[in-house]
Amino acid sequence: MSLDRTILAFAGVMVLLSVALTVWVSPLFVWFTVFIGLNLLQSAFTGFCPAAMVFRKLGVKPGTAF
Repeated sequence: MSLDRTILAFAGVMVLLSVALTVWVSPLFVWFTVFIGLNLLQSAFTGFCPAAMVFRKLGVKPGTAF
């Protein structure tokens, strides 16, 4: 799997996890969902994604977006 698809899959898992935590643990976990959304938005405009740097160091093959 390329870096781009890995990042998209990771973001999807994090959103689903944060929604589940919001529903079953505490409504304050909605801020985790907001953080994920803001990070996705800033990476769309700047091209900077901290998760991409981590996955690249873990050996995920490069994609075209990050």
